[in-house]
Amino acid sequence: MLSTIGRVDHLVYTAGESLTTSLLADLDLAAAQEAWRIRYWGALAAVKHARVSTSITLTSGSAGARPGSTWANAAAVCGATEALGRALAVELAPVRVNVVAPGVVRTDLWRDIDAEALFSAVGEELLTGRVGEAAEIGEAYLHLLRSGFTTGTTLRIDGGALLA
Repeated sequence: MLSTIGRVDHLVYTAGESLTTSLLADLDLAAAQEAWRIRYWGALAAVKHARVSTSITLTSGSAGARPGSTWANAAAVCGATEALGRALAVELAPVRVNVVAPGVVRTDLWRDIDAEALFSAVGEELLTGRVGEAAEIGEAYLHLLRSGFTTGTTLRIDGGALLA
């Protein structure tokens, strides 16, 4: 489908499934594979089939750099997406390829859990004292679309989670 729409200036890939975490012993392999299908393989397919002239921005997450004890699958897919972004930046140059890695953000991604309790607990631990808002993460994507000298970079927008 993407190959039929012609050339585009920018591609931003933000698809994700409702996040679930579990200990390895309890991991639902079908759900884990679905996360990879959406987050990694979906991104790769979008990049392969879109004809992009200027920039590509993929989406990762803070789990890739600072996973919790139940985040093995999420950390792996985030790390793979970040590595994909760096490799594609080299291969597709001069098209710029970057990755945005948000921390916990107030969105529907957390709809299958008690999100308000999560937002409160996580927010208290962050250097900013709160979780992110979708508009703040959107600004990161806009920055990467506009910055003609940024490629191969992962932009972490996590409220200081990596440092907390």
